[in-house]
Amino acid sequence: MADWSDGAVAQLLEDVADAVAGVVNHQRDWTLADPSRGQYHADLAADAAAMAVLDAAGLGVVSEESGRHRPDAALTVVVDPLDGSTNASRGVPWYACSLCVVDADGPRVALVANLASGRRYRAVRGGGATCDGVPLAPSGVDRASEAMVGLSGYPPRYLGWRQYRALGAAALDLCAVAEGVLDGYLDCSWDAHGAWDYLAGALVCSEAGATVVDAHGRDLVVLDPAQRRTPVAGATPRLAAELVGLRRSFTTPGSSS
Repeated sequence: MADWSDGAVAQLLEDVADAVAGVVNHQRDWTLADPSRGQYHADLAADAAAMAVLDAAGLGVVSEESGRHRPDAALTVVVDPLDGSTNASRGVPWYACSLCVVDADGPRVALVANLASGRRYRAVRGGGATCDGVPLAPSGVDRASEAMVGLSGYPPRYLGWRQYRALGAAALDLCAVAEGVLDGYLDCSWDAHGAWDYLAGALVCSEAGATVVDAHGRDLVVLDPAQRRTPVAGATPRLAAELVGLRRSFTTPGSSS
């Protein structure tokens, strides 16, 4: 049996991100492979590159593109090979490979690699979070009225933030909260995000000192590819709680109750 220490797991994730970056950075076909799923040919190529490394390692996998593999494994890698593929297809430099290793106790090691800039966010449970070796810390902002909030989707009305941004890659959006670039993150869609979208970013956030929860109080750690959640993050517990309350003030985009 392989020695899956935290260091060995972290190196495996680096190898996966390297493989995906090599494919995505040379990708020429940005057309849709499956318009009904919004799946690009680049998504499939990135997944094939990631799976080649993960299959060789023998770990379990939950992938956005190819589902669940080896479900009985003690360690499972939750992977979005190309988070923000629409951004990538349009040349918007905000897309990533998102990887989180989950064991019986929950998220253990995470890597979010910005494939446009090369920056890499890393976290180990109980060991803190860094970006390219620099420790991360959230902004400390604890009121929505003072916060710059990243959005996924859009609410039916103004929710009282100071400013907002809709950047288009949940994994990187959460890392932006971890490093204080954003003060909060609010998913205004309805159960649109799989664990591959947020688990790695959530571990980076929590290890940096930010708060990440599901807007409806559910466990964010799910390995069923069919399950979806509504993540909300804040630089402080107070801001996260306020954003959760705002998210619960409407049910679906376009509704007022």
